[in-house]
Amino acid sequence: MAAPGVRALVVEADGGSRGNPGPAGYGALVRDAATGAVLAERAGYLGVTTNNVAEYTGLVEGLRAAHGIDPGARVQVRMDSRLVVEQMTGAWQIRHDGLRAIATRARAAFPAEQVEYTWVPRAQNAAADALANEAMDTREPVIARDHGPDAVLAEPGETLGAPAPDADDDAAPGTGGRWRPSGAFSALDPCDALTLVLVRHGVTPLTLLGGLSGGEVPGPPLTAQGRSQAARAADAVHRLHETWPDVPRPSHIASSPMVRTQEVAAAVGRRLGLPVTVDERLREMEFGDWESLTPAQVEERWPGDFAQWYATGTFAPPGGESYVQVGERVAGAIEDLRAAGTGRSVVVAGHAAMIRTVVGRALQMPPATWSSLRIPPCSLTILRYFPAATEVVTVAHPT
Repeated sequence: MAAPGVRALVVEADGGSRGNPGPAGYGALVRDAATGAVLAERAGYLGVTTNNVAEYTGLVEGLRAAHGIDPGARVQVRMDSRLVVEQMTGAWQIRHDGLRAIATRARAAFPAEQVEYTWVPRAQNAAADALANEAMDTREPVIARDHGPDAVLAEPGETLGAPAPDADDDAAPGTGGRWRPSGAFSALDPCDALTLVLVRHGVTPLTLLGGLSGGEVPGPPLTAQGRSQAARAADAVHRLHETWPDVPRPSHIASSPMVRTQEVAAAVGRRLGLPVTVDERLREMEFGDWESLTPAQVEERWPGDFAQWYATGTFAPPGGESYVQVGERVAGAIEDLRAAGTGRSVVVAGHAAMIRTVVGRALQMPPATWSSLRIPPCSLTILRYFPAATEVVTVAHPT
């Protein structure tokens, strides 16, 4: 019960995933405790993640919305997640690092001493559940609806109600020092993520011939067309933060050891004013006896093998590597980048098959489907790694 003169609000929150993990969304609403009137609704699509992450995110966004209405109010949170309620009250320990990070954001969203938690049966949480399902159905990254004279109106794509942290030079104007989710980005906090910008190399003589160009041979270099593509890709990377303010400006560039990727990395480095680090683990798939051959030449010499390599993800060319083997090798380099810190962007100059393995593993795709991902020369593939979720933000080709 709120003290006399202190407003009482109710936050109803929920989240769900279709598969665990699977496509997920959250929903939350804020009611006036005295009248039951809905003052604010929040929902959003989270990409592929777990049910627990979705439920916790609903809590965070509900508390942020309540803070935007009245930061001095007493808040009763009602959720049908026993896990979230018991963990937020301290009855149960939070053992998962990713959930612990989101719980910390929930405590920061509204003064903890003004919040109490109540478990309710699912039937009594239908409104929040409907919002979560709306987000999963529409795949809208942020849905914000406010009602009544106390509502705080949202700009398109903005998550409201969060206490403003210290100003940040990289923050978008008008966001109180906080990166604003935009475009296809989810409502997860970019400060918790490593953003990975994967840039495939440009055209080489073997690219034009359709030949297999693997990780055993340093060359070939880029053609004149490939160098032009690299310059455009470098400019696109430079402008990412201007286009999407919640993508931090790159602070590190890593490259495969191949000549073609180092040429691209050097172009990006010149544009950004950053040095390049070479990592052997980022090299292209090794094609063994198939090196420099076209698919037709491989079929002529090893009938049926190219189709098996393309379709399974586990078949390796003679003397070469399978997609799964490349994925395991490259995963070590990605994990090292993640361990070096979040809240930053890293550019990686790489290769088509190498990038397919990163995206395939990020989306938990079966290895047999990785070869179906199209990675054009000098395209940008952007991923964000959160503590408990990974998303592919966009795949773009520089114009």
